[in-house]
Amino acid sequence: MSKLRFSISMSLDGYMAGPNQSREDPLGEGGEDLHRWVFGLRAWREEHGLEGGGGDAVDERFAEAWSTDTGAFIMGRNMFGPVRGSWDSAPAWNGWWGDDPPYHTPVFVLTHHAREPVEMEGGTTFHFVTDGIESALEQARAAAGGRNVTIGGGASTIQQYLRAGLVDEMQLHVPAVLLGSGERVFDNLDGATRRFTCTELVASPTVAHYTYVRK
Repeated sequence: MSKLRFSISMSLDGYMAGPNQSREDPLGEGGEDLHRWVFGLRAWREEHGLEGGGGDAVDERFAEAWSTDTGAFIMGRNMFGPVRGSWDSAPAWNGWWGDDPPYHTPVFVLTHHAREPVEMEGGTTFHFVTDGIESALEQARAAAGGRNVTIGGGASTIQQYLRAGLVDEMQLHVPAVLLGSGERVFDNLDGATRRFTCTELVASPTVAHYTYVRK
């Protein structure tokens, strides 16, 4: 069976997004600093339709794995966009990423409000799941065709899957950034992280990469 996993950049003090997230600043204040290690990498630039790039071989390996090992993604409504309530209030909102999102696979969005699937360029189709995290995972695994399923975020969605004991692997990428406040992913988990053991710790000059698997 495919693995359920997530791969996130996180500050030294445990935040995966900064405070005061908004339509203009979706990662929150300072949140973009968590991801600067990846912006110049060849793998990341290719996923976003950009040329060039290159960097530390360790960083490139983790950036490549984000897409090459993934057959479907799951994300929360808040990660998909800032729209709240019925989709009728913003029927044209199709995500932050433009006409060709970087996923290139089916993406299952957790929501309380039904919406027809949205097919984008490059192989990304957003499916909207209203009946919970287990249903989203079942649908994602069926769509992934034996490949892994990755939780794209945000923090609340990751926490739900951790509390349910459904996550098989997690990768944490920790640059030398302190945010002080924002969204923390490892709060209110009722001991769920005790189920994991660290299997790899490697670092480049800019970021440390931790891999944990469920015991």
